[in-house]
Amino acid sequence: MDDSHTSASPSAEVNSPSVNMGELIEKHQVVLWRYLRVLGCEPSLADDLTQETFLAVLTKPFEDYGDQSTLKYLRTVARNLLISRHRRESRCKLQAQIDHVDLIWDRWTGDDKDDLPLVALRECFNKLREKAQTALNLRFRERKTRKEIAEAVNMSEHGAKNLMQRAKRALRDCVERRIK
Repeated sequence: MDDSHTSASPSAEVNSPSVNMGELIEKHQVVLWRYLRVLGCEPSLADDLTQETFLAVLTKPFEDYGDQSTLKYLRTVARNLLISRHRRESRCKLQAQIDHVDLIWDRWTGDDKDDLPLVALRECFNKLREKAQTALNLRFRERKTRKEIAEAVNMSEHGAKNLMQRAKRALRDCVERRIK
């Protein structure tokens, strides 16, 4: 029998040159984890389901069609894993709650055609004082500790905490006004 006609193993399909799984995980892990937390998962369960989601993606051929499509696919896999886990543990039905959360999630994260919340967030962020912008960038982009942020903006830790809370509240209010 000619070996060239045998089908490739599943692991050979996974290692498709078009998808870098390390980059995929790095790019989408935090958003996927946050999505699971919004669905009501405890942090440890969100950790587990995030890992299970990427493992599920690794076991099947996967083609990256852009960030929005990829994230929507990952969310679907994670949501189905959560529902399956709840069914196995004989917990109450969550489908209606999850569907409602999905609608809200889509509203806030937008899709390829409607980036209104993101545009509003960028515009509102640019209206913040420079010190508040710096603090939020350090916290959410660079993942610095409160102590490091306080040193960078020349404030006490408590002052930096208050600054970030006020800035986040101002962003939320501004974005909500713009998207209504």
